Amino acid sequence: MKKLTKNEKKIESSLIKGEFADVGKTEFEAIAKSLTARKRDAVLNIRVNREDLENIKRRAKEYGIRYQTFISEWFHRIAS
Repeated sequence: MKKLTKNEKKIESSLIKGEFADVGKTEFEAIAKSLTARKRDAVLNIRVNREDLENIKRRAKEYGIRYQTFISEWFHRIAS
């Protein structure tokens, strides 16, 4: 049996506690469409100040997400 990752264990725990709610087909499709639209399909390489990057990593850790995801979300919000 495959071991669960830390994130998978957290999801499993939430499912057991009943923290997730069923959604209707329409809402599920809207969520799926939103996720598909935000697919990351381009690469960006930039140079940044080391201290700024460490601060970004710290902030991402506070939110419990990877810093690349944090930066990508930030770019998305600015672009929208």
